[in-house]
Amino acid sequence: MPGRPNFLFLMTDQHRADRVGFGGNPVIRTPHLDRLAGESTVFERATVANPICMPNRSTIMTGCMPSVHGTRHNGIPLDWQANTFARVLRAHGYRTSHVGKSHLQNMGVGPERIRTLVDFSLDDEARIGTPAATWDIYERFDRYLTREPVELPEDFYGFEHVDFTVSHGDLAGGHYYQWLLEQGVDPTRLQGLGNAPKTYPGWHQVYQTGLPLALYPTTYITLRTLEQLDAAAKDERPFFLLCSWPDPHHPFSPPAEYWEIYDLGEIPLPGSFHDDHMDSVPHYKKMFQYRGNHLWRGVDGIAVTEDQYRHACVAEYGKITLVDENIGRILARLDELNLSEDTIVVFTSDHGDMGGDHGIMLKHAMHYMGCLEVPLVIKVPGKRPGRSDSLVSSLDIAPTILELASLPAYFGMQGRSLVPLLDDPSMRLRTRLLVEEDGPWDYMDAGCPLRMRTLVTESARLTVYRNSPYGELFDHSADPLELDNLYDKPQGASLRRDLEGQLIQEMMSMASDSPRPIAMA
Repeated sequence: MPGRPNFLFLMTDQHRADRVGFGGNPVIRTPHLDRLAGESTVFERATVANPICMPNRSTIMTGCMPSVHGTRHNGIPLDWQANTFARVLRAHGYRTSHVGKSHLQNMGVGPERIRTLVDFSLDDEARIGTPAATWDIYERFDRYLTREPVELPEDFYGFEHVDFTVSHGDLAGGHYYQWLLEQGVDPTRLQGLGNAPKTYPGWHQVYQTGLPLALYPTTYITLRTLEQLDAAAKDERPFFLLCSWPDPHHPFSPPAEYWEIYDLGEIPLPGSFHDDHMDSVPHYKKMFQYRGNHLWRGVDGIAVTEDQYRHACVAEYGKITLVDENIGRILARLDELNLSEDTIVVFTSDHGDMGGDHGIMLKHAMHYMGCLEVPLVIKVPGKRPGRSDSLVSSLDIAPTILELASLPAYFGMQGRSLVPLLDDPSMRLRTRLLVEEDGPWDYMDAGCPLRMRTLVTESARLTVYRNSPYGELFDHSADPLELDNLYDKPQGASLRRDLEGQLIQEMMSMASDSPRPIAMA
């Protein structure tokens, strides 16, 4: 293992930091993750660089901010020529495999829809040229609707083997869809709300899937991961294996065995659930004018009733417990193959979810800490377990993996290695960090697409919006639930000035330094 460890990277989708037992949740049952956390360094203040799928997944792979790697929001595939830590590992002899949800590229199509939102009056882009006309279609849902083999590249952002599960909940496609066809199953008769044996009439995102447990996406991804572990055990090369489940992302559609393993009465309301939003920015207030219904698209944030929240939580918790049990299967196989002592295990998620905080669920244009903080644990055999409350970012995962593999980071990476915290969890890596979010929709009625920037410090959060007089400022030392927005209040003026100055500095420090100059001109 010294200098050449294996890596098992376990990842969930839209999974809050407090939706695990080791994150302080007294209700949810995640014994396998809790055991893993007890053998690992737990990062209690792990924060995303962007609280949306494609941008932050691309950040995890590249170690760069979304404004630098270019995937600013969903719908922009990661640059085919972007460097990733997987490419570095593979170049240095690692066996690299990806199983499950990737979402480095678009899963769906819809150019006519995006043209109603984005300026296409100029045909050419500031950046021109791609290596091939088909470079950005490998994850498209419609390519996998038959049993015909799908052509894949020899290198997918550094992965020599990929097995895609595309989309979310029981609606997943990709190689998983083709596997269902191979089992003699017609997915259109089992997947989705229309085939659900049980539903919750209060919200279309909550239902019991018609898929049996043996055919559910989580089961398939685990099966393929176990196969990759078996193959890796016979390979002389060290391995990097990324296992990525699309759960617990909505729709909240667990199979029958996990539909009602939690009781509605077990689910407490978050402390901020009844926030009156008197001091909130306008788009939150708008949500509550339509409470119980989506104001914007069906995937955006929704102000929920108590009943909606509890039913969604019961289904979501069931999906998380199912993932936890499958993580237990994978870790057991690692032991059976005698690989545990040579394998570093990482567990995290791509972003969080409002999860009922402030009476809201889901995400988009919301930087409350429930959306920004994710679980992150790293188990390095031989290192003592511990807990770190230092601010760390999704940016930091790529340089951490490279250092653990005794490989240098590449120029332009913006994260910091977490290895010092693995040795001494009490130290501080940074005192502030930047969170970005862009989007094609105008949530703020600002006359332009969304662009928001957030500074998180050890005791506060500042969020500003492009072309808008509104903002958010919370003093976490006095207001940990983020109920008192100080942005326009006299008592917050000094803190606002301080954090605005720090935000400017952090944005400048996170601008791109690549490419480097090669001469003095």
